[in-house]
Amino acid sequence: MHNNPFFIAVEGPIGVGKTTLARILQEELGGRLLMEVFEENPFLSSFYHDRARYAFQTQIFFLLSRYRQQHDALGDLAATRGLVCDYLFAKDRLFARLNLAGDELAVYELVHAALAEKIVQPTLVIHLRAATDVLMSRIAVRDRSYERAMERDYIDDLRLAYEHFFADYSQAPLLAIDTSDLDFVLRAEDRRYVVGMVRTALEHGLLQQALPDLEPALEESSAPVLRDWRPA
Repeated sequence: MHNNPFFIAVEGPIGVGKTTLARILQEELGGRLLMEVFEENPFLSSFYHDRARYAFQTQIFFLLSRYRQQHDALGDLAATRGLVCDYLFAKDRLFARLNLAGDELAVYELVHAALAEKIVQPTLVIHLRAATDVLMSRIAVRDRSYERAMERDYIDDLRLAYEHFFADYSQAPLLAIDTSDLDFVLRAEDRRYVVGMVRTALEHGLLQQALPDLEPALEESSAPVLRDWRPA
């Protein structure tokens, strides 16, 4: 692996395993681990019970919190081997467009645009994917109190929003991994498989693993394809 500091952002819908994989990559690759702290958001529990009423407060709090976290951490990147983060700053806008509309969305877009200019793009973005039923099962198993009221339709909309978001994503090299049949924690072969793909992507560019069953509109080959990344 190259000696330059890396910045990996792990992304995907709720319940897909972002934090779990981020911890594993930090253990395997070194560097610093940066995790999103959902519990700090005082509006989150209310949002899951009444999204229309609490969406704007929840979204603005997350936007400012994510900006502060990444701005501070990335300022010290040169002094460390690397950084593994369990979210991508740009995804905040994805959630906003699902949850906001009208004047609230317009205000959010202005704030996001001002902050996004100051955020460093990752060396590699990892998009974790899974079927909606798998996501719902994982959410139920971890049983976070503020997630118990989440509806399947919302999770499905979120999963599809991620698929479309990353379909034409070009801001950084992208690695997409189907996690539906993977267990990073209990199966050593799954851990080696995923870490190996990440190492390859850091060295050579984008490694795209297809998942045709999740979004028929996204036509991909059935096998991983290694190709160079070029900025848009």
